[in-house]
Amino acid sequence: MNRIYHNPRCGTSRSALQTLQDRGLQVEIIEYLKTPLSRAELAQLIADAGLTVREAVREKEDIHRELGLDDPAVGDDRLLDAMAEHPILLNRPFVVTEKGTRLCRPATVIEEIL
Repeated sequence: MNRIYHNPRCGTSRSALQTLQDRGLQVEIIEYLKTPLSRAELAQLIADAGLTVREAVREKEDIHRELGLDDPAVGDDRLLDAMAEHPILLNRPFVVTEKGTRLCRPATVIEEIL
């Protein structure tokens, strides 16, 4: 099953979803702001995408700075805890297909797993 961790307010996320739909693929859409991932699910998704936890954090959000997550000394455990508590900190969109998992930023990265 194809899956997208989606924020409908994000243009990159909408673009990735449109690409999946244009290919005629069945897509499970998970609006992660409404249905947050657990800490374990976040860790697995990030690992499956081949990223570090820091690479998966959305740094543009005010809460990132407010929580002091911009400090390079902050470790993965604290980052994962923050992402689980504040889902807006998950960068997007993550897309999962039978060919793999990617953070599709830019949206063209999706081509690697289609």
